[in-house]
Amino acid sequence: MMQICDSYSQKHSLFNAMNRFIGAVNNMDQTVMVPSLLRDVPLLLEELDSGGGCGEGDPQLSPGDAGAFFSRRDMYSHYLLLKSIRNDIEWGVLQQGAEEASRKKDKLSGDISRGLPEAAVEEEDLEKQFHYHLSGLHTVLSKLTRKANVLTNRYKQEIGFSNWGH
Repeated sequence: MMQICDSYSQKHSLFNAMNRFIGAVNNMDQTVMVPSLLRDVPLLLEELDSGGGCGEGDPQLSPGDAGAFFSRRDMYSHYLLLKSIRNDIEWGVLQQGAEEASRKKDKLSGDISRGLPEAAVEEEDLEKQFHYHLSGLHTVLSKLTRKANVLTNRYKQEIGFSNWGH
């Protein structure tokens, strides 16, 4: 049997980032015994900053942006969002419509395809897309993990168990 060690390169792997996020959300889920207590309890701006830097004062955030979601919602909304994302990671998400996927593919390939042979464009396109999305996913998972930990700690403070579980 091969033993898996958490070396420097593995620490930054997507698999480990997903496991850290799922572990943080599971911890949050086990800690938050009464989720309704989270309603109408806003997260403080400093907590959001330490959890990934989504501040309320950023005028560039659109209403559909995840940063806007975190800056304008109460802790209960954060709780539901984090659990939903965990479920999507563990169980998968529904596939988007074939028409929408085709439009996105056409848009992505249109920018790269100018002046290159089709096979080279496809290889380069896939590699660039993979690295772009891998990096983005790792960054998002790290921010969501911090947000789950912030929510867990804030819940403990709200119910008066600041040293709970230590």
